Amino acid sequence: MKLPLAGSLVLLVFSSFAQQSLDVITLSGRYGFPARYDHTFTGKATEVSGLVNVKLPLVLTENTLWYNDLLYNPVTVFNNETMPEGIANPILVHGFILQTGLVKKLSASTSLQILLVPRFMTDFADVNHKNWQLGGIVLFERRYHEKLMMRFGALYNQELFGPIITPLVHIDWQFAPRWRIVGLLPIYTKINYQAAENTVAGLSYFGLTTTYRLGNWAYRNDYLERSGVDLTLFLRQRLIGNIHIEGRVGFTIDRQYEQYAEADKIGLRIIAINIGDNRTRKNVDIKDGLLANLRLVYNLPIEP
Repeated sequence: MKLPLAGSLVLLVFSSFAQQSLDVITLSGRYGFPARYDHTFTGKATEVSGLVNVKLPLVLTENTLWYNDLLYNPVTVFNNETMPEGIANPILVHGFILQTGLVKKLSASTSLQILLVPRFMTDFADVNHKNWQLGGIVLFERRYHEKLMMRFGALYNQELFGPIITPLVHIDWQFAPRWRIVGLLPIYTKINYQAAENTVAGLSYFGLTTTYRLGNWAYRNDYLERSGVDLTLFLRQRLIGNIHIEGRVGFTIDRQYEQYAEADKIGLRIIAINIGDNRTRKNVDIKDGLLANLRLVYNLPIEP
């Protein structure tokens, strides 16, 4: 596919930063099959979510990019249960996450990423400054050889429960002719098998904690902490040009939708370890279950 000059420049600079390809636009729908509550409720909860992700790197100089990544993630959990007063039901929340900042090439094999990561997390019932969360990412990149690139750093975010610090390790490693592992641990990882020229299959892991301010009059200023791990098998097929379709099936593990009062905080979370957590949870768990995910991706391959 012939690219306009601006797109060609972006790919030219990204190739110098050890990128293999870039999913520029992703549209996704996720369906969590009905699962029982960990309680006396007889009904089942059904989890449905979507994702729109757009990446826009802009060339500043030969060795510097201004990187932009905007993600929108609506999440719904519905059922046929009557919950106690003050409990969010159904759950309908929206997350807007922006990553923006500089990617600077330091040498032929190293670079540095410094990104601001503001989030707007809400149910749209009562929108104000409390819906905003501030965060940032710092990553140092090192290319060891043509088949192995790694980044080391950390993510900080001011969640509604308090500050969270997550050490990060990014890996892009082609460890066999048809096999590649790509991931940002501990958030996501994909083990890819190149089954054919236009077909990739493998195993995917994704787990991220997010918090949303609730604005309904019955529980205004409460917040919802959402967490869990999606462990799936996937198949990705190029349809035409740079357009790919990807299907995933698997399990959601340790799924949590925890509702807390605004004043319930923790001192600090490092990865999944809480320091000073004396919160009182208001709602109950949804059991783990099956999930299915379908994605449409516009991907730009980047030749080294």
